[in-house]
Amino acid sequence: MPVLVNNLQKEMAVEESLIELLSRAVGAVLKEQGFGEEAEVSLVFVDDAYIQGLNNQYRGVDSPTDVLSFAMLEGENVPGEEEEIILGDVVISLETAGRQAREFGHSFHREVAYLTVHGVLHLLGYDHQEEEERRRMRQREEEILTRFNLPE
Repeated sequence: MPVLVNNLQKEMAVEESLIELLSRAVGAVLKEQGFGEEAEVSLVFVDDAYIQGLNNQYRGVDSPTDVLSFAMLEGENVPGEEEEIILGDVVISLETAGRQAREFGHSFHREVAYLTVHGVLHLLGYDHQEEEERRRMRQREEEILTRFNLPE
């Protein structure tokens, strides 16, 4: 289960311990959802200006957001287990994650791990546009995060 990490920002330090935590978080989501070692996810760390540009371009919202997901498998059948499955990219604004961690009173690592789980679930087809979808996604997030035992 490859997790590719690309750091395109300079605002927040990206320690090896964070990358290890997020790789485990991605693995927890994929295992929970029935994927094996053949699945690949890309994590991209950006700043608020970068994610604001993406948010505007792809969603028509001219403001920064915390996480965006770009799925590669939308509308396609999942290949057999012998083939690599590239699920897509999870783009996280580390600036926003830092602010949200302070607002919610928990660690930066916990916030980025939550955003990673949230983003990977989007890659797998979860959404929160409708209330029932939102409840289903939130429940799945909480189940995964509880089993994963994230740091506060």
